[in-house]
Amino acid sequence: MRRNRNVKIVATLGPASSDRDTIKALHEAGADVFRLNMSHGSHEDVAKRHAIIREVEHEIGRPIGILADLQGPKLRVGTFGGGPVVLEEGAPFRLDLDEATGDATRVRLPHPEIFKALEAGSTLLVNDGKIRLKVVSCDEAHAQCEVVVGGEISDRKGVNVPDVVLPVAALSEKDRADLEFVCNLGVDWLGLSFVQRAADVEEAVALAKGRALVLAKIEKPAALKDLDAIIDVSDGIMVARGDLGVELPVSTVPPLQKRIVRRCRAAGKPVIVATQMLESMIESPVPTRAEVSDVAQAIYEGADAVMLSAESAAGSFPVEAVTMMNAVALAVESDPTWREIISRSRTASGDAVATAITAAAREVAETTDVKAICCFTHSGATALLMARERPFVPILALTPFRATARKLALVWGLHCAVTEEVERFKLAVVSAARVALRDGFATEADFIVVTAGVPFNVPGTTNILRVAPCDVRKIYAGEPE
Repeated sequence: MRRNRNVKIVATLGPASSDRDTIKALHEAGADVFRLNMSHGSHEDVAKRHAIIREVEHEIGRPIGILADLQGPKLRVGTFGGGPVVLEEGAPFRLDLDEATGDATRVRLPHPEIFKALEAGSTLLVNDGKIRLKVVSCDEAHAQCEVVVGGEISDRKGVNVPDVVLPVAALSEKDRADLEFVCNLGVDWLGLSFVQRAADVEEAVALAKGRALVLAKIEKPAALKDLDAIIDVSDGIMVARGDLGVELPVSTVPPLQKRIVRRCRAAGKPVIVATQMLESMIESPVPTRAEVSDVAQAIYEGADAVMLSAESAAGSFPVEAVTMMNAVALAVESDPTWREIISRSRTASGDAVATAITAAAREVAETTDVKAICCFTHSGATALLMARERPFVPILALTPFRATARKLALVWGLHCAVTEEVERFKLAVVSAARVALRDGFATEADFIVVTAGVPFNVPGTTNILRVAPCDVRKIYAGEPE
């Protein structure tokens, strides 16, 4: 199955999309990567969905990526004895460690680490930012606040602290157990929540031990201050716009999204734009025009992937949501303006041999009648460099390792194929030609660009580029060893 677009689609699985028929339909509609949300469901549920995805992968014959999204620490208030209460603007309200049930004057916040970090003037957001509190005074056991924006508050509503770096680890005990479980299960990517600093990502990378790649979710203001360092130590980035829009003025999210996508592209790290992309399709078979424009904007920016959350996990129209996202991607990528924007937003490649080879491959492919760029990769690094160039001809990422192909399923423009291990460059060219022919990228009359490294099968040695015919007989007749 060949995709006729470059941007990838991530679909979250949930109650509306857990059976085999629906998962297969989602993939056929356009889902390249499936997200397993570790905030919901048991390990048994996750294992069942993982097994179904791998069954569908085997049947379809194309690598499918799996992203396990870790929950992260959840900061929540306690309970209210008489049900929900309404906080009035200007009224005092206290957060403390007292285990007594709350009322209109106070409630428990069972997180002493928050009190240790707060200062007078700090902001606390409750219930997805619907309630805003300003800290008047505080110590290690309480925070006396003034209600800046009032509203209804009820049991266990979430709390955000936007302007303070909290001494809270990105990985809770649940997250550590979940990480070990999904890594042993065989997922390809880990979504890391509550990232505030590069050290949070480094901890997750150490725990993963190479079994899965780590995708840092940018959802807190503190992460923006350490963004370059976080991108540097992460394998990929997710722009988690829902939480960003709670902790920051919502008007700042679009320029932040653009800035994060640009920095990831420059670094050659895959980036997902996520949250509320086709939100109305949870209940409606068609999206709003604003939502379609939102998806299109992420594609115009050159994001590697766009993501569906509740739309595919719990909505009434999961397959329709993926179908719509696929249609938007096809429409955008057929627009000449998209090509202009992508071309102008490319960054300098650097001075390494591998980056020079991939930049040259793009130039050759776009200035001749070459039908595809074929890159051989073990770790995936060469394919990532090729995708960084954002060429306008298809990229075939060829690897002998299925795990590498699955990880690369998230990356812009890559058509991933598992090939046999080859010992010589001529055999690599033959293998590339056969994949291009088999998957409909070229005919025997066409040419392809092939990149690889010599000595062969040594990661990080990309140093050769060859324009080759797709006619295998000509390769054997004329190509050197």
